[in-house]
Amino acid sequence: MKRAFVFPGQGSQAVGMGKDLFDNNPESRQLFERADAVLGFSLSKICFEGPEEALKQTSVTQPALLVTSMAALVLLKKNGVSFDAVAGHSLGAYSALAAAEVISFEDAVKITRRRGELMEEAGKGRGTMAVILNLDEDKVAQACQEASSQGIVEPANVNCPGQIVISGEKTAVLAACEKAKALGAKRAMELPVSGPFHSSLMKPAADGFKEVLASVAFNAPKVTYYSDIDSIVLADPEKIKDSLVRQLMAPVQWIKTIEKMGQDGYLNFVEIGSSKVLNGLIKKIAKDAIISNAGDMESIKLVSEAK
Repeated sequence: MKRAFVFPGQGSQAVGMGKDLFDNNPESRQLFERADAVLGFSLSKICFEGPEEALKQTSVTQPALLVTSMAALVLLKKNGVSFDAVAGHSLGAYSALAAAEVISFEDAVKITRRRGELMEEAGKGRGTMAVILNLDEDKVAQACQEASSQGIVEPANVNCPGQIVISGEKTAVLAACEKAKALGAKRAMELPVSGPFHSSLMKPAADGFKEVLASVAFNAPKVTYYSDIDSIVLADPEKIKDSLVRQLMAPVQWIKTIEKMGQDGYLNFVEIGSSKVLNGLIKKIAKDAIISNAGDMESIKLVSEAK
């Protein structure tokens, strides 16, 4: 059975993440130290000690999650755990690309830091996001359409059956939540985010990010890479760059991505990071999949023993 490593995105962060890897594995410690040097501040201290408000800042969260995933990955590799494909949920795409050696670790840290800054700038005071539970994708789209007279509101993350996130201008998002409830949603609630991510309101960030990526060297993936917005394999470096720019404005198609990976024979998924967010989503998408997490010393040991 082919194994795929999957990487979580923003929202999966927690104070303390990566600390046991830092304390117990020299290669993991080195990655945190390299990231601190690249960024010019102690990202590791924020990861391990907080405060939580600092870790939740988008421009900090993004490199923090990337480094934590890479710190787990380096130990898995050290233990001889192989993988045949990678995919990432939103920000997780950068961890996936670093794992596939499309981008260097240092470039991945710089890119995610700048991506976070651009998203903060574009999203400041412009909108919000909300999660819709237990409502079909077509009805969520209908709720957004019916609320569009109030402003921009669009599907943003199609996470798993019964969980879809919408994004846009606050008045329109709240109106869409009410429309969704009227259409049968079990719950529809605003999320504590700093902007309307994965919506057309992110166009200023996408325009700036395109310039950022133009100066970064991308290589062909060493393992199969799946785009989370196109739900297909991408191998051409320029097409990967294009997908990353579009990703800022386009919805994450996680259901379609996992279904495509399953069709291609990937039924063993290991989530690389401190959370088990993707474990939960994949369980609802691929009933027959083998799913595990590798984000700390104990879970990495279990995955390594089962290799």
